[in-house]
Amino acid sequence: MVETKQSQAEQFKIANTIKDEKSSKLGQYQNLILGKTGFGILIKYELITTLISAIPGALGLFLRSKLYPKILGEVGRNVVFGTNVVFRHPHKIKIGNNAIIDDNCLLDAKGSSNDGITIGNNVFLGRNTILSCKDGNIELHDHANIGFNCEIFSSSKVVLEEYALLAAYCYVVGGGNYSLEKTGKPISEQPIFEDKGVLLEKNCWLGARVTVLDGVKIGHDSAIGSGALVNSEIPPFSIAVGTPAKVVKIRE
Repeated sequence: MVETKQSQAEQFKIANTIKDEKSSKLGQYQNLILGKTGFGILIKYELITTLISAIPGALGLFLRSKLYPKILGEVGRNVVFGTNVVFRHPHKIKIGNNAIIDDNCLLDAKGSSNDGITIGNNVFLGRNTILSCKDGNIELHDHANIGFNCEIFSSSKVVLEEYALLAAYCYVVGGGNYSLEKTGKPISEQPIFEDKGVLLEKNCWLGARVTVLDGVKIGHDSAIGSGALVNSEIPPFSIAVGTPAKVVKIRE
């Protein structure tokens, strides 16, 4: 029988946060979106995001560069925020210098005990990309480049090292694997396997629509072909393709 554990991700139920009968609607909203309570924190977040999120052009870029650091945990120099970027638990989001967060991105650092999202220097997040925590952590090291419409989910830890390159529509998931051994019970209420996380070492390249599952380590300087499903470790300097991904060549 496969062992499972009551992980932090399992204990941190978003549905419970929303349906907490002891909390007011306003309190539920603050727990879900802000991760903090307090009227002053709420007013500052609402004013900044409502007033400047959708402003187009140079004016919008300027205002967001000045005001978003007031709600985020840490923001370096020369960071560019596109329109309609959404932040959840913003105090747990840290961004380095010269990063670009393109239009319609979602940075969700949600959790009760996690560190959240850390974005290094010279990182690019493409349009419509989602970084989503469920009590896990996401780290994008310097010069990571994430194409449009990608999603990175973490209920444990997902790390993309320097110069990691993801083409469009990639999906990287660290944790969140439910057991299927019990019937007569919703899958969402089943035990969760022990989360192992995901590591993409430096200078990895994922082609379009690659899926990387929990527990995977992709060695440095490797390339994964478009549409591949990676469910096991890939050695350094490899070229891997297919579903599941298999190494077809070692880069000389």
